[in-house]
Amino acid sequence: MSLAAHLIELRKRLFISAAALVVGMVAGWILNELWVWDAIQEPVSKVAEARAGDGATSLNFPTLASAFDLKLQIAFTLGIVISAPVWLYQIFAFLVPGLNTRERRYTLWFFASAIPLFFAGCAVAWFVLPNIVKILTSFVPEGSTSLLQAREYIDFVLKLVVAIGIAFVVPVFIVLLNFMGVLSAASIIRSWRVAVLVIVLFTAFATPSADVVSMFLLAVPMIGLYFAAWGIANVHDRRVAKRQREEFGEAFA
Repeated sequence: MSLAAHLIELRKRLFISAAALVVGMVAGWILNELWVWDAIQEPVSKVAEARAGDGATSLNFPTLASAFDLKLQIAFTLGIVISAPVWLYQIFAFLVPGLNTRERRYTLWFFASAIPLFFAGCAVAWFVLPNIVKILTSFVPEGSTSLLQAREYIDFVLKLVVAIGIAFVVPVFIVLLNFMGVLSAASIIRSWRVAVLVIVLFTAFATPSADVVSMFLLAVPMIGLYFAAWGIANVHDRRVAKRQREEFGEAFA
């Protein structure tokens, strides 16, 4: 494909992803009204109940329009999560021309693994959220009032969920790059120290520095997925080498 053809293809993929995002935002707005908002503020409510009589803990909306703005933000983030199958597929579809005929059949497996991993990452982030809120609010002195800014709290929750969800999909792209011949299994395993450092730093930024437990709860499965990606890439490289030996002889192994 020429550069112009690639740009046209990219525009098509972006348009489809944007349309799916809009549909997801509509569904997200409805879900937010039904139960999402209650679920988001539940960790704060539990902390408030635990601290009853020892200072208040609540979400604060400082401006008249802040509640409406936050509803839009939540709907947008839910739209990203809900439309994940569509925009993830568009990414894979855009990269598929880089695969040969034999390897294109693996696209379905890439797609089938990316979607569960994305939602698994979101679920893990959601699982550790109450622990993060509990630890951070524990630093509030006794008898003091903790008025959490709703915008800052919602920003933190939504960015945590989406960022960890995307991070869980990265190993799938590593395998895809291996199948495309961009990355070899040897180069992946040689970079494991750098990868572990990047993962730890990422989880440190995604979670508060005071919450070491949550950081490791997020880092361990991500590190495991990285080595799983290397294992799949290693098996693929061995098969490619064997096929080359069979077709071209030892000189091409």
